[in-house]
Amino acid sequence: MNRRNYQKELDRLLEQLKGQEEKHLFLHSCCAPCSSYVLEYLSPCFRITVFYYNPNITASAEYFKRVEEQKRLIEILNQKEGHFPIQVVEGDYRPKDFLDVAEGLEDCPEGGERCFACYRLRLEETAKRAKEYDADYFATTLTISPLKNAEKLNELGEEFALIYEVPWLPSDFKKKEGYKRSIELSAEYDLYRQDYCGCAFSKAERERQKNLSD
Repeated sequence: MNRRNYQKELDRLLEQLKGQEEKHLFLHSCCAPCSSYVLEYLSPCFRITVFYYNPNITASAEYFKRVEEQKRLIEILNQKEGHFPIQVVEGDYRPKDFLDVAEGLEDCPEGGERCFACYRLRLEETAKRAKEYDADYFATTLTISPLKNAEKLNELGEEFALIYEVPWLPSDFKKKEGYKRSIELSAEYDLYRQDYCGCAFSKAERERQKNLSD
């Protein structure tokens, strides 16, 4: 069974949208570095509202550091020409919502069922808000990460597209050297790049890896 190429699906869709009236994309963002390439890539094609919704970031100081960096990046990008202005909406920060969906999955490895539950939490809220904002599409920057399961993210996006009646924008943003470009843009804009996903579990795993390499 051939696996779907979500990047090619996105390329075809963007080609179809050329010459049409402006479309509104409601884009979930996990952080400024990951969104940097995605916004560069898509802002000429869409009017984008960035939805910063990440209750998985369990340390409040880390959360606020990341959200302010997201806003700073958008201020920088909005000074550039050649794309529609980017807006930002901050979702509710309730770490308990993440801890509730992670209950019973604490011992799952990174990238497993606990992460899938986290994807589900964030993508469903994105779909709900996209409907409220009367968006033409919704998407997430999460697929840019080599550590995130793009197939699962697209599967969930399509599920919520049917429930909330907002089309899902397929993606695998790490393709076409998207992840590499995000690193370049992070350096160009001097963005804070965290070394773990955000939750207490991913931080503990990162610390374990560091200790092993010392």
